[in-house]
Amino acid sequence: MKTFDIPTYYRSSFISTIKNLRKETDPRKKDFSPTILDFGSVQFLIARHFGFCYGVENAIEIAYKAVEENPNKNIYLLSQMIHNPLVNKDLEEKGIRFIMDTEGNQFIDWDKLTKDDIVIIPAFGTTIDIENRLTNIGIEIQKYNTTCPFVERVWKQSKKLGDTDHTIIIHGKHNHEETRATFSHSDENARSIVIKDINETKLLEQIILGEKSEEDFKSIFQGRYSEGFDITKDLQKIGVVNQTTMLATETQEIADYLKQTMTKKYGKTSIKEHFADTRDTLCYATNDNQQATIGLLKEQADIAIVIGGYNSSNTSHIVELCEEILPTYFINSVAEIENNNAINHYDFHNDKRLTSNGYLPRQKPAKIILTSGASCPDTMVDEVLDKILSFYPNTFSKDDVLASLS
Repeated sequence: MKTFDIPTYYRSSFISTIKNLRKETDPRKKDFSPTILDFGSVQFLIARHFGFCYGVENAIEIAYKAVEENPNKNIYLLSQMIHNPLVNKDLEEKGIRFIMDTEGNQFIDWDKLTKDDIVIIPAFGTTIDIENRLTNIGIEIQKYNTTCPFVERVWKQSKKLGDTDHTIIIHGKHNHEETRATFSHSDENARSIVIKDINETKLLEQIILGEKSEEDFKSIFQGRYSEGFDITKDLQKIGVVNQTTMLATETQEIADYLKQTMTKKYGKTSIKEHFADTRDTLCYATNDNQQATIGLLKEQADIAIVIGGYNSSNTSHIVELCEEILPTYFINSVAEIENNNAINHYDFHNDKRLTSNGYLPRQKPAKIILTSGASCPDTMVDEVLDKILSFYPNTFSKDDVLASLS
């Protein structure tokens, strides 16, 4: 796989050594069990896969190259490069300005841009409308387009479905940048609708089976379906794609459920005419991270600490998997760990920050799951590990622990 030129302060020699050891012993990614780092009084269970993925490193490399190559120009990002506050803050400190926030609210009006400005398209991609706006201004949009290739793969799958007259069901968060971009590209090729979970899938089933009306459809899915959507015509042939950072098991559950729905309506013998069995459009890194989290949870542990941006979809799904099994603390940096008694963390279900006391396990050795989302630099994982180690006296050194793994 390609090696990207990203700032060295995003990398950690300690974490990188662990990752490289796992690559050597498991080159085909068949073993999703964690690496256990035994420091004596505390043990860390490190996920087989975590941290920066191909798409994120590609985006960071292109963004920093844009800064380097255009010292005297205005440089803009459409929105956050990735969902990580450290990376976005660093880019801002280098002079990059954000045109809008993650929900599409404008910071800088389009008429303030000129053809000489540089605009970076983030890893999530962008809508066709925004691409056209930039092109009409005269801005060259491809040179610094960091759209993840796995997002573009979803768009290609959508086009294939559209070419065969299928309506496209997008499993995603409708206000997420990636899903807004995917809907835009999908809508160019076919009728499209965004659903967020299995509960909305069940509501869609009622519409498909004629148990709910067009008014119900418009109310439930307001702002999330193609203009001119006709429930009597546009739900006869369907296929499912997803926002690449969604929970894989949920996407599969949705696809299976809708296949059963179409079978109920049209019969088993003609199901292929009404439901497209698409391959899962989850990105490989999201899938690897989720499988690695499942592997982590097969081991006995006391707590889990998951690091990532609080608006990071892929990180929230890792948290979701962990919190089903054990106490889980979702933090965006080492700064959230106040001391050995108090930790600040994020409840993404209710969109609020919490403080928990007595979070560290009392028994020895303490067993702590430590992992991160795909937009989290390894250095942030290393900082959290070091902070927690500082609360446990007389632990083994990192060098000794690494030596025990070799």
